[in-house]
Amino acid sequence: MLVKRFQDALPYEAPNHRGVTGLRLQGFEAGGPTNQWLGYSQFLPGGGAGPDATPFEKVYLVLEGEMTVILDEQETVLGPLDSCTIAAGEQRELVNRSNHVCKMLVVIPYPPKVPS
Repeated sequence: MLVKRFQDALPYEAPNHRGVTGLRLQGFEAGGPTNQWLGYSQFLPGGGAGPDATPFEKVYLVLEGEMTVILDEQETVLGPLDSCTIAAGEQRELVNRSNHVCKMLVVIPYPPKVPS
């Protein structure tokens, strides 16, 4: 078992994100998960991500606040304990349209290993 304390979580920069602080809770360390990593994102009002797509799926879980997820011009608002899966290759945009910080967990698989 690998225990990591929140106070020891390290920040990371997510490409094409704005108004957000991301912390890596688990992943990319010896003894940690072997197929995915876990992030904690805090989106300020007006913050968001995309629009873009990635070659791997993602799972978002809203802990506090709300987040608007836009796929194919269809908007869905996620609130506390709502979650969604974004498929590999699916273009999405995230926008925090509220006046509160949106706190989310993000589960993302590790990138594929490049053969040497």
